[in-house]
Amino acid sequence: MRPPLGNLPPQDAPSENSDWPSHREIEPHEPRNLLLLATHQIVLRIGWIFKTESVIMPAFLDAVAGAGWIRGCMPVLNRLGQSVPPVFCADYLKAMRYKKRALALYTALMSGPFAVLAVVWLVIGGQKRFWMPALFLGLYFVFFVFNGLYHLSFGTVQGKLIRPTRRGRLLLVSTFWGSIPAMGLAWWLLPGWLEVPVSGFACLFGFVAVCFFLSGLTAMLLFEPGDRQERPGVRYRRSLIDTWRTLRRDANLRCLVMVAMLFGSGLIIFPHYQALARQRLGLSGAHLMIWVVVQNAAVGIYSLFVGPLADKRGYRLTLRLLVFASAVAPAFAISLPHLPGGVGANFFWIVFIPLGIMPLVLRTMINYTLEICPESEHPRYLSTVNLCLAMPFLFSPVVGWLVDATSFELVFLSTIALTMLGGLMTFRLDEPRRHVPGREAGTLGIGADE
Repeated sequence: MRPPLGNLPPQDAPSENSDWPSHREIEPHEPRNLLLLATHQIVLRIGWIFKTESVIMPAFLDAVAGAGWIRGCMPVLNRLGQSVPPVFCADYLKAMRYKKRALALYTALMSGPFAVLAVVWLVIGGQKRFWMPALFLGLYFVFFVFNGLYHLSFGTVQGKLIRPTRRGRLLLVSTFWGSIPAMGLAWWLLPGWLEVPVSGFACLFGFVAVCFFLSGLTAMLLFEPGDRQERPGVRYRRSLIDTWRTLRRDANLRCLVMVAMLFGSGLIIFPHYQALARQRLGLSGAHLMIWVVVQNAAVGIYSLFVGPLADKRGYRLTLRLLVFASAVAPAFAISLPHLPGGVGANFFWIVFIPLGIMPLVLRTMINYTLEICPESEHPRYLSTVNLCLAMPFLFSPVVGWLVDATSFELVFLSTIALTMLGGLMTFRLDEPRRHVPGREAGTLGIGADE
């Protein structure tokens, strides 16, 4: 196996692009696979807008619980579910002959917790029960276990079927074109559902479940040649050791996970934006739909620039710009309550414009990870980055407690400082893209290659 890029001097860094594709029969089917992966993510995105982590999910938990420390449990369950199971499943995914089967399975399984939540909420008639917060958090954790395995399998499938200089196009198409139907359906359905909390939340969660299940079915239509290799033993007990060894031998990967951990501090405070609006500005649930639509519109518009920039200039520069830009949202949020005359309440929706950068940072980080290692190491590298991204989330309940005990300003300002430090760390990352072979420098459209 070739040594990882992080251990090589920059001038000697090989271009992983030249190794693509590992199966020559993939290239003629790449436009079809790109379109199918984009469709898969568009359907997923339509469901996701109805469960946004910065608006819908914390608002529902506040409706059945309310305490800041309980709300603070959401990010830690979110990230632990996404990060720990993939570490133990990386070898299993690497050994699978057809990776798309894992992608389809994990996407479909993400629908299960929301189907259960919809049924339970209907049965209890939307009434508060002492056990409801625990059930919600348990289902929330199970969902993100499957979501973490989904991200691992999607990154692996993308790394196998889509060349590096077209992954930005996939990001653009799936994000921009996914945001349009997602916003339209949210604008149409959310106001009526949020006005009737009992049947409304049940319909909302049921809709999410259906979208995720259909998205999983789409993944099975991908063209994927089976890997020509002997099935190795799946070593669950050695997974953590392998992860540690991967980090120890690759200095560039260690730098990347530092960027991920520092950026993760900005994700910890996601549930507290709607709490800030409610407690400091007196805004209510009627504004949730507007915030959801604005955030998703921002993600779609940013993708028009992020995708082409990443394809043309590489993911290191793109990641650097996005990490610095992600510090804008918390800075703007804590400034609004201090505006005179209470005018901040009229402009809180603007906070969700820079918040649209956050999902693109994670997508960009995944794509950068795919470029700094051989294809055979994609599952291990992706799971390693996700695991390290989870580390700051262990402090999420403490952050929720600090919001109640001190102030939103202290917590958000600390997040801004850590995020800016993460942006500075990107200057130490290597650039894996040294040259692009002529066969990859052509048109980036979804249609047939020219």
